[in-house]
Amino acid sequence: MKLIDSKKKLRNLKNKLYKNLTMRKIFILIFSFLMISSYSQERRVITTAVPFLMIASDARAAGMGEQGVATSVDNFSQHWNPAKYVFSEREGGVGFSYTPYLSKLVNDVFLANVSYYNKISDRSAWSASLKYFNLGDIDILQNPLDIPIVENPNEFTLDAAYSLKLSENFSMAVAGRFLLSDVKIQSLGDETEAASSVAVDISGYYQSDIVQTGGSEGIWRAGFNISNLGPKMKYAEQGNESFIPTNLRLGGGYEFIFDSSNSLSATIEINKLLVPTPSEEVYNSSGDLIAYRQPDISFLSGLFKSFNDAPDGFSEELKEFTYSIGLEYAFNDSFFLRSGYFSEHELKGSRKFITAGAGFITNDLKIDLSYLISTSDVISPLENTLRVGLAYAFD
Repeated sequence: MKLIDSKKKLRNLKNKLYKNLTMRKIFILIFSFLMISSYSQERRVITTAVPFLMIASDARAAGMGEQGVATSVDNFSQHWNPAKYVFSEREGGVGFSYTPYLSKLVNDVFLANVSYYNKISDRSAWSASLKYFNLGDIDILQNPLDIPIVENPNEFTLDAAYSLKLSENFSMAVAGRFLLSDVKIQSLGDETEAASSVAVDISGYYQSDIVQTGGSEGIWRAGFNISNLGPKMKYAEQGNESFIPTNLRLGGGYEFIFDSSNSLSATIEINKLLVPTPSEEVYNSSGDLIAYRQPDISFLSGLFKSFNDAPDGFSEELKEFTYSIGLEYAFNDSFFLRSGYFSEHELKGSRKFITAGAGFITNDLKIDLSYLISTSDVISPLENTLRVGLAYAFD
């Protein structure tokens, strides 16, 4: 009898251990989101659906402090500012980038991006991109002898844009986007469904002719992008709708041209989410404040309220801006060194990090790499992650 009891205990222990292991990945995947949620209970951090859209989707921009609205045109401009494409010296190009996510904890969560553009004429271009955020395979089973049910939560967006030169130095673009978020774990009895929405981007870009500044030549650049203008997403029939990350991006910079082989670009960018600040207080049964939530209003109302709805007034509105600065050194337009810094206020997410990157071009193929180091107590999920980008230009 003792032997039988021991076998039963061992089998139960194995089952319990295996359940814990199969569920461990789920906990890891949502860990960072839980951190943000608990953080926002005290700090009124703005959260949205499909937050992966705010991640730099290419290695060049990631190496410059995660910015790109006012940098020189490249194959990945679709994410930052598609109005840049008409200033390209090439007829078109394609790019692919890969960004591991939570790479220190799991090995199959990633963000991938494919971008393409083609100039129709000297004054117009069209472009498209696909972004895919994969949360990895999750095996759901009750005991080690069961055949696992494999779940694969994922999100993606598909967009297309048209850009037009309105003058020799200024262009604008309009982009349309389809968003799908399928993050349900149906095997666990999750009542949520895949959520979808559509959105529009409006962007502009300015690039000067070569100007004389002091004793050297240079080029001024500036840009803006109001992205993800669209309806909220709903994950559950009885649940609340979630805002998508409507965002205002502004930037400007200058490229110092030292000679025919050497140049240095410096760019500054600011961002603000155009969604309401979580301001409605949520209390538990004991009367304790446990969280703040966003008001249940339309996305258009939320867009206009986002400029003056912070409970602490204008001083808190300023805290909702993020700032970044980026540098890029180019040698002979074939080798590049990059660095950048990104800052977000402590009460609004506390993302602060330094980035570094490099790139080189060979036979029309461009390879970019970037690396991120957190400087905040809130460690980035992209901490110590190597991002890779490949781009090919053609005539």
